[in-house]
Amino acid sequence: MATKFALHLAFMTDQNKKVRLNIPNPKQPVDSSAVDTAMQTIVNKNIFVMPQGKITSSLPAEGTQTDTSSIS
Repeated sequence: MATKFALHLAFMTDQNKKVRLNIPNPKQPVDSSAVDTAMQTIVNKNIFVMPQGKITSSLPAEGTQTDTSSIS
């Protein structure tokens, strides 16, 4: 069985659109305060240019874990 984990950082833009940055296989364990600090830095410094507009605020980050196993 293979297990994959991804971290999803969610933001709102000035066009009232939700955008996500996906980070596959982040360092474990994920430090929630470091994630919050990184997200706030992304907002404050306007690091990414998105087609959906300028990032103006952060939303809660989420983690997704996927387990895959062969059936046959």
